[in-house]
Amino acid sequence: MVSIILQVICSFLVWLSLYSGFWCWNKHRTLEWSCRMITLMHGLIVTFLSGYIALIDGPWPLTHAGHPNTAHQVRLMCLTLGYFLFDLSWCIYFKSEGSLMLSHHMLSICGTAFVLMLGKSATEVNAVLFVSESTNPLLQVRWFLRDMGHYHNFLGDLVDSLFVTLFLGLRIIGGAWIIHSVMTSPKTIWMIKVSPGGKQ
Repeated sequence: MVSIILQVICSFLVWLSLYSGFWCWNKHRTLEWSCRMITLMHGLIVTFLSGYIALIDGPWPLTHAGHPNTAHQVRLMCLTLGYFLFDLSWCIYFKSEGSLMLSHHMLSICGTAFVLMLGKSATEVNAVLFVSESTNPLLQVRWFLRDMGHYHNFLGDLVDSLFVTLFLGLRIIGGAWIIHSVMTSPKTIWMIKVSPGGKQ
């Protein structure tokens, strides 16, 4: 458990340092611009890593829900938990989000921390991260295009089309598939069965 706590603290400090770096290098931009750069980086990194873990490294989330956490899953959960803590802190400090988004952040933090403490069910949380974070980079690119005044053209339409395609394919269809496997898994405890639907 000490190792997990240290990994989460290191992750938080890395995201905070990257944010500070972006802010120092881009002082002509808003603070939200720097925060969204971190969100974009997190989305890309987590999509790649969670996809690799779910689809290549294993175990397969549709058949191994509720199984013990692997070392790769734990590292990814720690990386993500550090980011969630950074993002929640930023939102609270700058009062940028309402109570609904803050509640979503808290649910994500509690669910991820619970899986790390429990020592199992990272397989399904990893799959949920993959389907939910895969569309996040496109949302950030959309924001950057709007911020720079380049949204209302072919590039903006392309980003929107890719977002809708991924949202329907991964979040709706893939998410429903994951939820079904979690709900029917005899090894997944009831608290985990409640959280994936909330995270979707």
